[in-house]
Amino acid sequence: MSRVSRRQLLRGGVSVLAATALTAHGASAAAGPGRGPGGLAGPVGPVGPGRGRVGDRLLSRVINVADLGAVGDGRTDDSAAFEFAYALAAARVSGGVGRTVIEIPPGEYLITRPHALLNGVAPMQPANGLRFQGAGKRMTTLVFRPPVGPGSYLCRNEDIWSNLSFERMQFRSATPGASFFSSYSTGQAQDYRFSEVEWMGEWEYGLSLAGSDTNSEMRWEACRVGGSYRRAFLYSGLTRSEQREPNDQDQFLNYWFTDMKVEYQWGNFLEFPYGGSITCRGGSYIITGTRPQSTEEYGTTSTFFRFPVSQHHDSVQRFHAQDIRFEVRNPDARIIDCTWKSGTVHFSDCDDTGLAFKDFSTDVRAHRYTVGPRGPLIRYDSCQLVGRHEYRPADLRTAVPTVARYDMCLLRSHPENEFAVAESGGRPEFVSFVDCLDGDGSKGGAGADAEAPAPPAAEAAPTGPAAPENPNPDRTPPPADPVVPATSPPPTAASAAGR
Repeated sequence: MSRVSRRQLLRGGVSVLAATALTAHGASAAAGPGRGPGGLAGPVGPVGPGRGRVGDRLLSRVINVADLGAVGDGRTDDSAAFEFAYALAAARVSGGVGRTVIEIPPGEYLITRPHALLNGVAPMQPANGLRFQGAGKRMTTLVFRPPVGPGSYLCRNEDIWSNLSFERMQFRSATPGASFFSSYSTGQAQDYRFSEVEWMGEWEYGLSLAGSDTNSEMRWEACRVGGSYRRAFLYSGLTRSEQREPNDQDQFLNYWFTDMKVEYQWGNFLEFPYGGSITCRGGSYIITGTRPQSTEEYGTTSTFFRFPVSQHHDSVQRFHAQDIRFEVRNPDARIIDCTWKSGTVHFSDCDDTGLAFKDFSTDVRAHRYTVGPRGPLIRYDSCQLVGRHEYRPADLRTAVPTVARYDMCLLRSHPENEFAVAESGGRPEFVSFVDCLDGDGSKGGAGADAEAPAPPAAEAAPTGPAAPENPNPDRTPPPADPVVPATSPPPTAASAAGR
């Protein structure tokens, strides 16, 4: 059979191959190099010595979308090439393990069809391992432009794939309200990794998670979250009809964000209605604008870390932020809003005072908590903090023990006795401060107008032994003995010899 052009390959084979890949991926004909996906001949060329250059590349473990007809000029619809690449990768899963890398060279690739990049749905069986590799942020750009935004996802994984990797590329929404990734799990969807990836444009969700188990072990490294989000970049716990109770979706565990540049216009960064174990280390976090219009759920606020549901399993109520520089650019920007009834929240060596000179900064309440008898336990260590922190008792009739502690922090705008405030006014008694400094450098809650303590009196300089008292004041005392200067001893013979 003669070789076919890339365009003919796409037009004639993608639909047949995609259907075959999802049903016959485990067959021996799809096991590895040297065999056509699902045993097909036409689209990939004949198997054997004369199969041709394009056929050889398609049967490689590394698939380059340019070999499948992707143009990457920002105008040509490359949806079919990406659908074909995914179908080939799915067809090569063997023994539950995928061993394919999909390469996307430099360019701007327009995708108009939902799920074109990843479409993990039944009847395909669970698979472990698929990698998407670009040339670099803004060097490889995937532009998602579906006809309708809300409900359209570039990727979906419904309990099929684990161990997914996305590296060195940019995703941009060209249809406002589209979403990047939908992940549903009852135990299989997990282990996602994003490295040097950027998101731009207006999204509804970056990643939305749903299901009853897993959807965990996800990592973001040196990524940039830009654009804007109608809901959140990472939203954990989309409610489905069979999962309406909070604990039905409380298995969202272990999300790591390392060395991030989170600088987006508006929306929420992380929203976890169904609990989570979350760690953010290093980077810069900035919300640059405000929501274009008020909504019933969010009003005009945008929040980095929003945990809006109170009741969860204890094991999935843990948040830790370390070595992060925040900027609070307007009164509608919040760093955290947490209503957990237990669990832990910990900020270590973080700074949100970069814009403390702004007129509004002293009145901002960028950290807000609802607390009860079991917490959550809240701690700030070696942080520099602007404005005030707000606390809301879950039940005014129930006494709350000490659940919040500030240790060796700089309180930039207010002294200790004015820094933590209750939503209804006054100072909450369940907040403690240890060795904190106020913005003027004073310690222990003394404000800028407090009177400084007087310095201790200087001690008299020592005067040596007291002179003896003159027994007869009418007579002049005798002069003191003259002081004879000390002289060096005469040199010995040994010392003279050594000169």
